[in-house]
Formats: sequence, structure tokens, C-alpha cells
Amino acid sequence: MKGKLLLEDGTVYPGRLLNNIKATGEVVFNTGMTGYQEILTDPSYCRQIVTLTYPLIGNYGVAELFMQSRKSFVNGFVIGELCENGSNWRLEDSLTHFLTKQGIPCLYDVDTRAVTRHIRSAGTMKGIIVADDAAQTEIDELLTVPIKKEVVSEATTPEIYTMDNEGPHVVVMDFGIKTNILKSLHNGGCRLTVVPATATAEEVLALAPDGIFFSNGPGDPKDIPDVIANIKKLIGQKPLFGICLGHQLLALAQGADTYKLKFGHRGSNQPVKNLLTGRVQITSQNHGYAVDATSLEGLPLEITHISVNDGTVEGIRHKDLPLFSVQFHPEASPGPDDNTYLFEQFFQMLPKGA
Repeated sequence: MKGKLLLEDGTVYPGRLLNNIKATGEVVFNTGMTGYQEILTDPSYCRQIVTLTYPLIGNYGVAELFMQSRKSFVNGFVIGELCENGSNWRLEDSLTHFLTKQGIPCLYDVDTRAVTRHIRSAGTMKGIIVADDAAQTEIDELLTVPIKKEVVSEATTPEIYTMDNEGPHVVVMDFGIKTNILKSLHNGGCRLTVVPATATAEEVLALAPDGIFFSNGPGDPKDIPDVIANIKKLIGQKPLFGICLGHQLLALAQGADTYKLKFGHRGSNQPVKNLLTGRVQITSQNHGYAVDATSLEGLPLEITHISVNDGTVEGIRHKDLPLFSVQFHPEASPGPDDNTYLFEQFFQMLPKGA
């Protein structure tokens, strides 16, 4: 069935619809060459239409092992060539069946390079996926649907749960956490208690943690001021570590500012320079907002990492307290494992023999 991606500025990209499901969302692109299932199940993409720049998608199918959350939160999927019959020793299902089962609108046979070049030039914007013969009234109606801003409430865990271990106790504030982050903390020996984004500072501290972790998640950090207020109360209480949205929230809680990037950083091939060592590492990233470097002036914070591509802040740490955060994803999935040392850095802050 013929379909199309229509951007709010009137640009149209034709393709074919896998399933006749309409979509509305912010159109973004990811430059990774593998990991489409991890991308589809990363809650940080909540309510977005994701375009993949790599041309062949579906060639190794899907498997439960690669799920990064309980379900997919994306609003749509735009790709070049769709492989319906994947081949891999861990394959459990086809991507086409997965997309239909998850209710994800998919447009394929699209010139995704053209979509990407346009977004890089014009910036991310609202888009819709519809059938090629959709009535203008239907199109107008979809284009008027506002993109929901506060989406952490959709991506967070609905209830507290634990992951037992014999090591230090870490309370994880879930803003839309990826499974591999939990695995990285748990495999490091930590006993985890995962709490919803609505958990108060008092509730977190009542769990008697040895450290507190702030997860990745979707949307603008300024849309969840209650979370920022709670993080303020936690600063100085325990060792703190934040990734992605957690990094932005930690910065805001300490008086810094954030802003929206033109088209964000999304991919598993993003170079980041560690200013403490001088080394450049390849990172996995997925974010549309960044910490404003100028807003850190006068605060007891120092920049530890910057993006090689555009110089944006990729990591900060407190000058006196056991607190640090990074914008990128050291757990990858998909992506390189250059940055797993950051988990070790957090573990070193926790009390021994806890």
C-alpha cells in the first residue's frame, strides 16, 4: 500500500505502508548501522517518528534478548529497505511481525537520506504518516494534533520493583530506563530498587540507598519541574550518577540551564572527548536537549566531556560532592562499549561491603 511521510513544513516523502496505521510525532533520525530493535524499544523515543539512515532494516529479525523496555514507545518508523525474512542464530521473530504486533506505523521504501538532510537543515519538526490517498481533511486533522510534551509519565515504571544482589543498594529513578542500564548496574554487583519518576526525595531516602541513579528518558527536562525539585533535595545526600535525561535533570537541579538542539544527537557513532584524559571515545546517544555550557559558569561543576562534532556538553561532575553525569549512553545497546568505565566510576563512590 502506498503511503507518505508529510512534514509540517509541507515536505512530502513517498513510500509504502507496512500496516495501515496513521502516525503523528516529532520526526527524528538515527545514524546507527545496527540495533533497530533496541532503538524501537528505547523509551527515550516516546511519541517520536524515528527515521533510520542505514538502508537495510530487518535483516537479522528480532529477539527478546534485545528488548530495552516492556514495549515500544515510538509513534512511527521510517526506513529505506525492509527485509521481511531475517537471518540470525538468535532470531525469534521477523521485524515486520514485531512492528504489526507492537502497533507501530511503518513507512518503507523511503529516501531516508533525503529526510535526514532536510531535518539537519530545517531542524526536527512534527510529521505524519498516512496513506497516499488520505483525504486532505484527515491530513489537516492529524497535523493539528499537538505533540504531547510531558511524556516521562508514559515511559516510567508504573510500580516499584527490585533486582536482588549482594552489593551496594542503588535506588534507580526511572524516567524511561533502558534494560541494559539496569543490567550494567546489576552486573556490577549492585542491589537495585527501581522507583517511578513520581517518587519523592523523602521516599527515595527512606529506602536507605548507598547511591542514587537517574536514568535516561524522553522529552524536555523542564517539563517535569517536580522531579527537578526532588533531585535538588537529594544532592549532597548520597553519591549520584545520571545518564541522558538524568544528566540534564541533575544540571537543572544545580542551577544550570538546558536548551533544545536543532536536530539532536541520535546514533551509536558519536565521538566524545574526555577532557580529564584527553581521549576520544565513540558513544551511543539519543537526545534532543543539551546542557548550556555558559550556564555552568559560577557553579561548583566542571565539564568532563564534550561532543567532538559540535562542542556541546557531554558530561559534568561536582567539584566537591560524589556526583557526576553524562549525556551519552555508556551501556550502549546498540553501540560500542568504550564507556562502561563510567559505571565502575560510580561503583567506586559507593560504600564497600554495603
